[in-house]
Amino acid sequence: MSHPKTTLAIVDDHQIVIDGLKSLLKGHPRFEILCECTQPEQFLSRISQQVPDILITDVMMPGMTGVELARAVKQQHPGIKIIALSMNGEGSLINQMIDESDIAGYLLKNIGQTEFIQALDKIAGGGIYFSDEVLQEMLKDSERKKETAESKLTNREIEIVRLIEKEYNNKQIAEQLFLSERTVETHRKNIFRKTKTNSLIGLIKYAYERKLI
Repeated sequence: MSHPKTTLAIVDDHQIVIDGLKSLLKGHPRFEILCECTQPEQFLSRISQQVPDILITDVMMPGMTGVELARAVKQQHPGIKIIALSMNGEGSLINQMIDESDIAGYLLKNIGQTEFIQALDKIAGGGIYFSDEVLQEMLKDSERKKETAESKLTNREIEIVRLIEKEYNNKQIAEQLFLSERTVETHRKNIFRKTKTNSLIGLIKYAYERKLI
């Protein structure tokens, strides 16, 4: 007894990526490409006539990002399962797509045929699928958020970190924020203590990783 085909839509601003995914699925009995678009807006205009079971969308696209497309698709057709496809697995972006558009999977563009088919099979069956590298990035992002919450930098301390990144010295920071140099020095000591860093490079790295600057 044959299973009904699972229909797919692919949205990516690079046609070569679409062609590559199609080649991975060529001849597969279960999956059928319902539509393909290089422009997210074009897909949204066609979705009422062609509603796929699964949407595979690039994350970073000009005009409309994959996050925005996924959110719009979920509002119009909550039943569509969405797989995000990206060159990199930035943890914060993955978590944003999970929170805002309830994606069912996140795959990197270096994926091979076996894993790609495995992911589609699992998601078509009602499951979820995230590449191992993606899961590691999600974990790192969660750990960074936890560390940031634990550090509890005040708004004033964050202001000072941003000025330190601009290479302001204590006197310049004091003048900029209308503080005494002694107060600025106290803030600096507290910042290094809370962030568990002991050098300017370490502090700036900490701030960039947590998007404080």
